[in-house]
Amino acid sequence: MLHKIFKLKPDQIAPIALGRGGCLSTDRIVVDGEPVRYMYREAHINSQNSGWRFFAGDENDAYMADAQRHGIYDVNTVVNYDSGVLPYLDAPFGSRYE
Repeated sequence: MLHKIFKLKPDQIAPIALGRGGCLSTDRIVVDGEPVRYMYREAHINSQNSGWRFFAGDENDAYMADAQRHGIYDVNTVVNYDSGVLPYLDAPFGSRYE
């Protein structure tokens, strides 16, 4: 298993968007520190899943096929990496933004 070195340390994660559930984010954001350039929200299957998926926008099919290159994180974590997503978090399922 790949050992990830995250761009932000745990003590750098502030309580900005708590209680919103989990999301998928790629390592381009949480490891490389790239901003979110593409995000979409799909219907969730349980209350712990926000439905949000966050990408830097340059991940190709081969990158996404490697499960070690993305993970499930709390939405609050991704907001700490890119606060620009905050205004969109209440968007309905099916929303997509570039």
